[in-house]
Amino acid sequence: MLLPMDEKQFAFWKMRRSGTPNITIANLLGISRQAVSKALLAMDGKIESALRDMAQSNQIAIDAINTERGILLGQSIPLQIPALIFISEKHGVQVWYDHEGDCGTCQRYTACIELLWDYAAELGIRIEKTAHPTKMAEELFTKVKAMV
Repeated sequence: MLLPMDEKQFAFWKMRRSGTPNITIANLLGISRQAVSKALLAMDGKIESALRDMAQSNQIAIDAINTERGILLGQSIPLQIPALIFISEKHGVQVWYDHEGDCGTCQRYTACIELLWDYAAELGIRIEKTAHPTKMAEELFTKVKAMV
């Protein structure tokens, strides 16, 4: 399922994810708190559906879901390792497997670092600068797991 990231509902969801209360969202946009709540309930359903669809597509057994944060924790059935599925405003729905990568020789080195920095910034999480994406991911996702 593709998420409608350009819809108002997604904008409300991003605001709530960053810690903005529903009443503040309503006041900022000049709408009722009930309208915000209704939109967020609908978006939570879309977020959960997208996370569950991605888990099924990637053969990930679900351990926990936090729709308000857009996070799914699980276990890869074929790989037998922990997996995390998350919603990123900039990168869409992503799957990250807990692994020890050979980052220095990987073609996706720069893309991984950008993904991790962007996602940490979206959640307001501070992570240490390092040239090793696996270490960055370990620190970031330890903090993300605490949110679920």
